[in-house]
Amino acid sequence: QVQLVESGGGSVQAGGALRLSCAASGYTYSSKCMGWFRQAPGKEREGVATICTGGFSTGYADSVKGRFTISQDNAKNTVYLQMNSLKPEDTAIYYCAADGWWLVTSTYNYWGQGTQVTVSS
Repeated sequence: QVQLVESGGGSVQAGGALRLSCAASGYTYSSKCMGWFRQAPGKEREGVATICTGGFSTGYADSVKGRFTISQDNAKNTVYLQMNSLKPEDTAIYYCAADGWWLVTSTYNYWGQGTQVTVSS
């Protein structure tokens, strides 16, 4: 059974940084992707960052390019999202997902429970 557990969310002022972690159990990294998605109140869930083919390729939403970095530690079965220069519009629940393709939300088969990120101005 695949389980994804996110941690690292919290409240920060604009310009600050947070690092999210996603510990995966029961999942073997494959040719598919793992990703971070977010959902703000009243908005659809959107892809933020993805890491594919064992970490050889990454992708980002335009809104976070240059500020967020996705990485993975295969030994720890953990995917990270380093978020720098945070903005109030980054406020959302952040979800880890696995076994999908790029930033296409509907293709992911496994999801974590989410972690809240709040950025104040």
